[in-house]
Amino acid sequence: MTLRLPRDTVLLLVDWQYAIDHPKWGRRNNPDAEIRAAALLNQWREIGLPVIHIRHDSTDPASPYRPGQPGNAFKPEAAPLETERVIAKSTTSAFVGTQLEDVLEAGGHTTIVVSGVLTQNSVEATVRHAGNLGFRVIVAEDACAATDVLDLLGRVWSADDVHALSLANLHEEYADISDSSKIVNAIVRWRKAIDKPVPR
Repeated sequence: MTLRLPRDTVLLLVDWQYAIDHPKWGRRNNPDAEIRAAALLNQWREIGLPVIHIRHDSTDPASPYRPGQPGNAFKPEAAPLETERVIAKSTTSAFVGTQLEDVLEAGGHTTIVVSGVLTQNSVEATVRHAGNLGFRVIVAEDACAATDVLDLLGRVWSADDVHALSLANLHEEYADISDSSKIVNAIVRWRKAIDKPVPR
């Protein structure tokens, strides 16, 4: 089925900060996720659609995401322009304790495309929250990344498995799962439609 996006679609980039490269998180999947996120961001900027960057400002003194640490800075692939909105959060969901919901409603946004890290953490928490609030959410699965997870029985679940299961939990219940190329194609089709001259 062809993916179609309304003109009010906003791109939400979650926690694309240097902290994700810290070895404490362990092995991750989707090594090209930043490249895919950049492709989405460039397309949004080219057409002039709204972008919101979420920055995690951890309150944990030991966290690489803590403000004042090098890890708190945005990665270059997803660094915001001065004209783009940045919303800081301190929990997993980008809606808790922030103005994100108000910003989306004020802008008349009904649809959110999400790229970010970690799939099983802030991405999943934010997508679940958005879905419960009634927003249509599309997760760009190849523009997100997960890490290995050690469960309570001592088993290590691979980042690929964690990523797949997290997306499966979200699919259809809270979001639609797509990939960055399909999303970019949807935006390109939308742009061609509005640029098409009106017959006389």
